Amino acid sequence: MKEFIDKVLEKYPAKTFKNRKEHIIIKKANEVQKITANTRTIPGMITNRGCCYAGCKGVVLGPIKDMIHIVHGPIGCSYYTWGARRNKAKAEPGGQNYIEYCFSTDMQESDIIFGGEKKLRRAIKEAVEIFHPRAITISATCPVGLIGDDINAVASEAEKLYGIQVLAFNCEGYKGVSQSAGHHIANNNLMRNVIGTGTKVPTEKHSINILGEYNIGGDGWEISRVLKKIGYDIVCVMTGDGSYEQIKNAHTASLNIVQCHRSINYIAEMMEIKYGIPWIKVNFIGVTGTVQTLRDIALFFGEAELIEKTEKIIAEEIAEIEGEMHYYKSRLEGKTAFLYVGGSRSHHYQSILKDLGIETIVSGYEFAHRDDYEGREVIPDIKLDADSKNIEHLTVEKDEEKYRMILSRAKYEELAKVIPLAKYDGLIKDLDEDTVVIDDYNHYESEQLIKKLKPDMFFSGIKDKYVVQKMGVTSKQLHSYDYSGPYAGFRGAVIFAREVTSGVHTPAWRFVTPPWKVEPLLEGKVVGGDE
Repeated sequence: MKEFIDKVLEKYPAKTFKNRKEHIIIKKANEVQKITANTRTIPGMITNRGCCYAGCKGVVLGPIKDMIHIVHGPIGCSYYTWGARRNKAKAEPGGQNYIEYCFSTDMQESDIIFGGEKKLRRAIKEAVEIFHPRAITISATCPVGLIGDDINAVASEAEKLYGIQVLAFNCEGYKGVSQSAGHHIANNNLMRNVIGTGTKVPTEKHSINILGEYNIGGDGWEISRVLKKIGYDIVCVMTGDGSYEQIKNAHTASLNIVQCHRSINYIAEMMEIKYGIPWIKVNFIGVTGTVQTLRDIALFFGEAELIEKTEKIIAEEIAEIEGEMHYYKSRLEGKTAFLYVGGSRSHHYQSILKDLGIETIVSGYEFAHRDDYEGREVIPDIKLDADSKNIEHLTVEKDEEKYRMILSRAKYEELAKVIPLAKYDGLIKDLDEDTVVIDDYNHYESEQLIKKLKPDMFFSGIKDKYVVQKMGVTSKQLHSYDYSGPYAGFRGAVIFAREVTSGVHTPAWRFVTPPWKVEPLLEGKVVGGDE
């Protein structure tokens, strides 16, 4: 396999070859491996990444249901981050839900020339008069940063005028490496100005925050259903079906559980420093992952009654689905998959694929840092990356008034031996030997590897879904679930298994001629780089 990858890379110009070689490794057992990540995409490459603005407004802010999210920029940017990820939300009793609305200043050429601040002020005024929101966010797109509109000044002015919180996010699309930069901008602002500002008093014994869960296709609802069935009090979800009031009171929880490591791990760390809330890494994708997660959470609280109830609920949930899961496994066992998604999904979905007997042969992230691949122990060795030039590094201190000693040091160290307390081992350690790992995958590399390895299924995003299907491989996008879901939890596992089985075994593939039957591999020279 190494020889083939070298041949693929040889099609690049010399500088591009060197860069891409550092972004691709082949997993070897009992070997510490390093991969380059979180660097800017080479000009000329057809990358699958999104932009900084997409990470800020599209991923983190957009799912907060009771805040109005105004995009200051062209209407296309607004539409791009509205509804595409299928973040579900329901209004709480007496509450607000604006998730079905797309708010934009719709900047035109004249606004680019003469400035758009007046238009932004009018948009905020209109939003307040019509919808009466509890809070407003303003997200900047590329033109705003280029012409210099001061959205922070407009936000500050609006706060005084209307008496509600108005938060400005300087998340221009070109800022930082990819969506990951936008996550930081959004989360840092929420940490600085929203989290901890609520007046709720910590009361619930088994209270948790779910961090890095965006309720795509209803994932968060299925996760919450199981957690509440066991007896947990969910204080806040950041941010799927989450609310402004919940986020304000997130500091009152006793445990943070982190689903998506990439988008929010630093918030978990800051909340531990500032408020004393421990955190654990979890995975609710797949039966095996969900069962382990529920057991880890129960062990954290350490009460015999809670542990016993957890096992009872696990048994009930598995009994409900095991017949269907056994059937789908019989139809999928021995199949192979490419798994290439943003966030932590390329790691999470390895669990459910293994549950179904599917082998992942190529995996990687659209956007990630080295710790997402290699584990958190490498964080001290990571040098300042491209994001660091543009993204504020927020430092927090202990809040003497709101800090709580939830675990003693001795108990903390004891628990850290049995559950992933402030720990994440990364993608690579869980991969099978000889799996190809690729960071910042591009269209050329994916096409050549599909022709060579002929996978039975491909999991990625919208940018390559239809290209892959035209190659005769069933493709499912895990950023929006193709209008389906949920895929999380026990019931979500059945839905995922059913749809993958249908995709692989559909008779439609008889009418598609895969390109490897008519085209040679490694055809032509590939553009990318300075040469």
